[in-house]
Amino acid sequence: MDTPVVGIIMGSKSDREVMQSCADQLVALDVPYEVLIASAHRNPERVYEWATTADTRGLRVLIAGAGKAAHLAGFLAANTPLPVIGVPMKTSDLGGMDSLLSMVQMPTGVPVACVAINGARNAALLATQILGAALPEYREKIVQFKAEQAALSPGSA
Repeated sequence: MDTPVVGIIMGSKSDREVMQSCADQLVALDVPYEVLIASAHRNPERVYEWATTADTRGLRVLIAGAGKAAHLAGFLAANTPLPVIGVPMKTSDLGGMDSLLSMVQMPTGVPVACVAINGARNAALLATQILGAALPEYREKIVQFKAEQAALSPGSA
């Protein structure tokens, strides 16, 4: 496998089902990635090490899936120069609004892009678009993906 350029991290094994659609979309776009399951609350040292070494390991975009307090994406953003995309998980407590608000309410200087609740597939697409801003091979993957999407929906402008 090629050197990963996207890092996927999730706070819990229970997030794996949702985050699998992120991995599947990256595979479909031929974007190499790595995965870590670690909580910013329960494993802060492990997450810190992963975040602070991500760029030197070749990663270019990080995707963080987390639920409830959803501190993971902000923790990454505070500890890496790389773009971070948050995937808020649907929760039984507040339907995912707790996760969503935890991700989008980052303080100035700690930006986190955020997709919809359980929007892991869109996170993969956004990560590929970010890569495509500098790497033509990924831009072409997105152009092709969008053309295929348009062909599936003729007449919808």
